[in-house]
Amino acid sequence: MNSITVTSPSDGRILGTVPAHTATDTSRAFERARRAQKQWAHTPVKERREIMLSLHDLVLHRQEQILDTIQDESGKNRASAFDEVMDVAVTARHYAYATAALLHPDRVKGALPLLTSVEVQHSPKGVVGIIAPWNYPLVMAVSDAIPAILAGNTVVLKPDDKTPLSALLAAELLAEAGLPQDVFQVVTGTAEEVGQQIVAECDYLMFTGSTKTGRLLASQAGERLIDFSAELGGKNPLIIAADADLNKVVPGAITACFSNSGQLCISIERIYVHRNLAAEFSARFQAATKVLRVGAGREWTVEMGSLISEEQLARVQSFVDDAVARGATILSGGHALPELGPCFFAPTILSDVPEDAELFREEAFGPVAAIEIVDSHEEAIRRANDSDYGLNASVWAKPATGRKIAAQLEFGTVNINEGFAAAWGSLDAPMGGWKASGVGRRHADEGLLKYTESRTVALQRGLSIAGPSKLSRERYARTLSTALRLGKRVLR
Repeated sequence: MNSITVTSPSDGRILGTVPAHTATDTSRAFERARRAQKQWAHTPVKERREIMLSLHDLVLHRQEQILDTIQDESGKNRASAFDEVMDVAVTARHYAYATAALLHPDRVKGALPLLTSVEVQHSPKGVVGIIAPWNYPLVMAVSDAIPAILAGNTVVLKPDDKTPLSALLAAELLAEAGLPQDVFQVVTGTAEEVGQQIVAECDYLMFTGSTKTGRLLASQAGERLIDFSAELGGKNPLIIAADADLNKVVPGAITACFSNSGQLCISIERIYVHRNLAAEFSARFQAATKVLRVGAGREWTVEMGSLISEEQLARVQSFVDDAVARGATILSGGHALPELGPCFFAPTILSDVPEDAELFREEAFGPVAAIEIVDSHEEAIRRANDSDYGLNASVWAKPATGRKIAAQLEFGTVNINEGFAAAWGSLDAPMGGWKASGVGRRHADEGLLKYTESRTVALQRGLSIAGPSKLSRERYARTLSTALRLGKRVLR
């Protein structure tokens, strides 16, 4: 079997090899998953819960090994890697405790009061296919799988071929936590071989990645009439209102723009600052950006790591170069940092990015932010919404002002006086994108129920809804019409 070599983007070290599985290998994984799912679906929810609570404990206990693995294959700094550990632990705990109530049959109103008893049951889809990206190799491999598994499904996962080691470690941890064999399988390989076979065989498809690829996968899922959920691209804005506190805005904007080296679907790339605060914000933001500690290593003091690959670095550089060639100004950064390693890029701030620049509307997916000055909150809202994307937005203002602005933004999540973590970390609330930023939601009740099929079971007692057999159709129609009129008055 062919293999895939995994290298560290920080220094080019070879970390190991993983199998380059084929479409046939993937089909065999689905065969095993379908056999395992029949038994797993009948496993009591209480047993499923205990497995995920064990995973919660294992992730926290073995976090040093997990952090090292994430850093080695992604190049991110340690604090960004720790975000992944926390997300998986909290997600496992949240859904472990929520699953029993979510899967319990719901009693709903019947057609005829007292005579019709109706409940809605939730059954697993079957085998869930997950295609995960490289930017959060643990979170995107496991946090979407956890609710799918708790709902009674099995999972076949394809991690990105740049970052398969975290997913394979996650499979080890799940097995150690007590998850039966073949309930969670990691199939390493290419998108053309493994990814396409997952799309062809899964009963539900979960994808995180680019909008371009998401459109293709959505069309393929549509042809098969299977459900599909996706978190796609974003061009996320940050609005600084006239009453914002710059002492909070500046460090908040640093985190919002440069966490995970800017390789985060919900990170900020557009900043709209009210003219009254623009000069001071720009000066303080530049100063804070220029002293960020960028580098490799395990030290918690490193504030930004590398990009994932030289190809990604070239993409980010091309966005910056194109914007500058069309009239934008570099306020900070704008260049690679080869003295640190092959994939490091300086945290970058631009101003006056023209509308014909690629950076104006498209996602750079790197540590690049563009500042624009606005004269009113209305202008900031209009310009923030002027995008094909609608994933995440950030508003910095006094609470009343922030809520007023947030209510007018066309984004799936809006954070007030935070960049992205407040909404992302609130697992009781749905997370997902508007417009070209995705379909479906993760987190909240929908994050688990989307992996189920609903079944309505209606029990009719006594009188048939069709009416007494001895009553004429015309007489029954008149009687029913009268009952409906009376019922409307009662319900007023």
